[in-house]
Amino acid sequence: MRGKDDPMKNNIEKTYTHDQLQEAHAALLSTLRKCEKIDMSKQAASQRALLQRRISALKIALDLIEREKSVGGNLQPTEK
Repeated sequence: MRGKDDPMKNNIEKTYTHDQLQEAHAALLSTLRKCEKIDMSKQAASQRALLQRRISALKIALDLIEREKSVGGNLQPTEK
C-alpha cells in the first residue's frame, strides 16, 4: 500500500539529466552482469526465483532508461 508521501501516488513526473540517466544505466548494467554470472543451479528454488525476477526487473529498467535517453523525454540540460 502506498503512503501519502509516495510520488507515484501523486503521479508527479520526475525529470532527470542525461548524466543522471547515464550513471543509473551504468550502475544497473553492472548489477545485471553480476546477477547473470551467478550459478543458478547452486541456488535454492526461492533464491532462483528471486534472482530471475531481479534480472527481469533490471532489464526492464535498463530498457526504460534507454528509451528515455533516445526520445529525450523529460530530460533537463546537463548543468556544467
